[in-house]
Amino acid sequence: MAAPNALLVMGVSGSGKSTVGTLLASQLGWKFYDADDYHPEENRMKMGKGIPLNDQDRIPWLCNLHDILQRDVASGQPVILACSALKKVYRDILIQGKDGAPLKCDESGKEEKLAEVKLLVVHLTGSFEVISGRLLKRKGHFMSPELLQSQFDTLEPPSAPENFIPISVDKNLSEIIATIIETLK
Repeated sequence: MAAPNALLVMGVSGSGKSTVGTLLASQLGWKFYDADDYHPEENRMKMGKGIPLNDQDRIPWLCNLHDILQRDVASGQPVILACSALKKVYRDILIQGKDGAPLKCDESGKEEKLAEVKLLVVHLTGSFEVISGRLLKRKGHFMSPELLQSQFDTLEPPSAPENFIPISVDKNLSEIIATIIETLK
């Protein structure tokens, strides 16, 4: 695969996606997006009440995130997205959009090939015990710690042919960042 032009930092809530993504973006000079910032209010309210999101809640949100990635990649801007992206189908939507077609029709009806999102998935992995301990220390986040088990139940870890690296959250932050940067080289 060609060098990635987009990084997805994924994992369950509390795995450190936003922290890793922010730090990585500042070190690489890439643009950073936190998918949580793009949840519609209904999703936030649902999660705040301890109700897990379903595919109907997530797919429009993922399509919006795909459009953001597509726009930046098309303009030559490498991008990092922190997003749970728990299922393979969610990661597929982030890369290809809802219909899986990297084509867009312009006003004249001609199809134009969109820039390809070449994604490297960084999967932050950890035990339920470690991550729930982190969540309990987190203040002011809309994600209820009770939802963590539902995230572990939903999680489909990346596997071939996805372009991914698993990184344990047991490593310290500088080790995690160094591993990702080394992989990008």
